[in-house]
Amino acid sequence: MSRQLLIAALVCAGALSIQGFAQKDSVRTQNRRALVEMEHAFAKAAATKGTRDAFLEFLADDGIIFQPGPVNGKKFWTERQPRKGLLSWEPAFADVSRAGDLGYTTGPWEFRPNGPDDKPVAFGQYFTIWKKQSDGSWKAALDRGVSTEKSFPAQSLQFPLNDESTTSSKVEPAKGRATLLVLEERFSRDCVVNSARTAFNLYLADDARMLRENAAPAIGKPAATALLPEAGRLLEWKPTMADISASGDLGYTYGAFELNSRGVTLQRGSYVRVWKKQGGKWRVVFDVLSPDPQP
Repeated sequence: MSRQLLIAALVCAGALSIQGFAQKDSVRTQNRRALVEMEHAFAKAAATKGTRDAFLEFLADDGIIFQPGPVNGKKFWTERQPRKGLLSWEPAFADVSRAGDLGYTTGPWEFRPNGPDDKPVAFGQYFTIWKKQSDGSWKAALDRGVSTEKSFPAQSLQFPLNDESTTSSKVEPAKGRATLLVLEERFSRDCVVNSARTAFNLYLADDARMLRENAAPAIGKPAATALLPEAGRLLEWKPTMADISASGDLGYTYGAFELNSRGVTLQRGSYVRVWKKQGGKWRVVFDVLSPDPQP
């Protein structure tokens, strides 16, 4: 084969390879955008139908909300009367598994007690885990968030930038969930033994996001680490549930945490954490911790 023909063959093969990767990235981007559109539809339903009916429409039958501990969301909202006021929110970040069956969104929320023309009186950041149902629709599997003293408006919508290091393979669901629960328990032990900041520095992804009460969303490992308890305060938790995507690259856990200092419990509450496979290793890409109200 002449050099010219060889070069032409290599260029053609390279172009097909690039096109193949572009198609894969395009599918994942489309899945992320579809999830964002579902979040927009959820927020629109809250504006037109009210918060109660919107949650009843978009929550999965086994979807979880926190009041303050985890409860079945549909049961909770079914037992509540519709309330006056507008709860509004805007997705600022979204990600979806390679299988397109599990994803999450996050962004700012506001509450106006008398409707859209009223001034907001409460602010915060929401976090929703979405799961693809058997009929192909997205439903909210978990909804959690934090309150803040002021508004932190969303910037332009963002997706993860570094997907090239993410690997995936089909997993047996029970085995995948068990793996995440073991990771959580190990992570908690490391947190107690080595301090929260040391442990989180080992487990957090470089592009991790973190939500805490009365704080702006932390984006990136340095910002997230700065929100963690200082030395002398012991943060530990017990996971109660885990789920994982069919592609084995994205999963989440939730459970209860305690923050202690010299034998005194300073806080109790719930946490939710998203794990993502990066470079063959599980990393924490999202972490939200919310203390229970003080008695």
